[in-house]
Amino acid sequence: MLHKILEQKLRQAVSAVLPEADLANVRVRPCPDPTFGDYQSNALMALAKARKLNPRQLAAGVAGKLDILEWCEPVQVAGAGFLNFRLKPGAMARALQDAASGSLFVEKTEQPRCVVIDFSSPNVAKPMHVGHIRSTILGDSLARILRLLGHRVVTDNHLGDWGTQFGKLLVGWKSDLNRAALAADAIGEMERLYKQVNSACELDPKTLESARQELVKLQSGDEENLRIWREMIALSESQFERVYGRLGVKFDYRLGESHYNPRLKEVVRDLTGRGLARRSDGAMVVFFDGVPELKGHPALVQKSDGGFNYTTTDLATLQFRREGGAWGAKPDEIIYVTGAPQQLHFQQLFAIFRLWQPDAHLKLAHVWFGSVLGEDGKPFKTRAGDTVRLEDLLDEAEERALKIVSEKNPDLDPASQKEIARVVGLGAIKYADLAQNRQSDYIFSWDKMLSMQGNTAPYLLYAYTRIRSIFRKGGETISPDAAAEFALETPEEIALARHLLNFGLTLEAAAEDYRPNYLCSYLYELAGHFARFYENCPVLKAEGQSRATRYALCDLTARVLKQGLEALGIETTEQM
Repeated sequence: MLHKILEQKLRQAVSAVLPEADLANVRVRPCPDPTFGDYQSNALMALAKARKLNPRQLAAGVAGKLDILEWCEPVQVAGAGFLNFRLKPGAMARALQDAASGSLFVEKTEQPRCVVIDFSSPNVAKPMHVGHIRSTILGDSLARILRLLGHRVVTDNHLGDWGTQFGKLLVGWKSDLNRAALAADAIGEMERLYKQVNSACELDPKTLESARQELVKLQSGDEENLRIWREMIALSESQFERVYGRLGVKFDYRLGESHYNPRLKEVVRDLTGRGLARRSDGAMVVFFDGVPELKGHPALVQKSDGGFNYTTTDLATLQFRREGGAWGAKPDEIIYVTGAPQQLHFQQLFAIFRLWQPDAHLKLAHVWFGSVLGEDGKPFKTRAGDTVRLEDLLDEAEERALKIVSEKNPDLDPASQKEIARVVGLGAIKYADLAQNRQSDYIFSWDKMLSMQGNTAPYLLYAYTRIRSIFRKGGETISPDAAAEFALETPEEIALARHLLNFGLTLEAAAEDYRPNYLCSYLYELAGHFARFYENCPVLKAEGQSRATRYALCDLTARVLKQGLEALGIETTEQM
């Protein structure tokens, strides 16, 4: 990719001027304002500041060492020490030709990493609800992007399949289970039992004690309780998989909390032996004496009654994953995708792990996100005030999309309308979530997410189908690879080509910052560039080299749109 070549040449030039310089942050990025160039680097300002040098003089010295005339016009020094690069049309054309032959502007990393992504994590015996959608969609997209860049990704669904709720569920299961209701809607029936017993526990100490005893029996290995518990897990997973199947989300592993139970006592024993955990009011606690930012926020790792908690389980999980997990490869990075309220928990978890296993060269990242709000600005609920079930949300998305598709294209047969509605409806929900700054709350609006205008999935899907229709109109004799050589002549062709070149760079930035919204913005801008190109540069009526170039630009745009949407977990359709 061109920016990689420029970055390599820039690092060579910096080394020639500053042999001792750390080159890790010497980077080339798209120029924010194309009037100044195609690419830009501000790295020299930081290098100059650290050495008390004049940044413009340093930039000029580095520019004099740059060997880039094969690809760029002479580099320009601007402002306080920026370097601006403007590509030569021939270099841009060669890059387009390479992409047309298969690379599609994405270069596999030379240093592939093993990355474990922990996301979704619903609780057994409870329905997946709207609160799970951000973790599920965001985690899946990050996995897709990292795989596209050549990394080994392991996805693990850390199910909530252990804990105090199972004592209450066991009481309900044994006393009031409706087998017919369980067969019709297993999650619904288990949710009913839990709510019923939970309410009883608040009013009746005897029921609460019964739930405690059932939990103790389960934890002690009672055969009947283990059999019921396993049935609850199997029924829950069946319904979870139905939702994941609709969303196109797959997991390599589904290792729930129960998987780590055998490790918990040893974790606490080891923390205590190393002087990291100590007894406080009968419980074992880590106090973070040497971690200023967590002072005043101790972490419980064993309760006074001997029980364990999320922190203990997550430490055991981290240890298991560090050792290579069930996949047999030690990870370079572990990513947790959860909501904002868990920030303190993960700060504590990571700090304990660093103190506990200081020799672990392992990057840990908590990718947190904000809440989904209703149009009233409050947490998104049903009209009755209940949490919105994820399956119901997906049903409504497809129903609303079907209404739009049937109105806009009434001549399509019903099966085609339904399939297009499925792609558009589910894509709209995913895109509306991923297009946001993940750390912000966002308002769930059907009208906005299903709009054919603006930064939405329907707009991008329509842009893709519009390009595909060009090839149908052009006939089978027109090949998208007909351009033996690109001849970029108009400003619109050049602007579209320039944006296409930055696809791989955008994927890298999205992966580095864990922000798929970078990719959403890129695709939206790509659709805009294509619209201006199509309005100003006739394709079907063009002739000769211009015709071949424009067809090839259309093909590349369609392929990048499709690949980009797939990286977001969104399917495409050939017509709308």
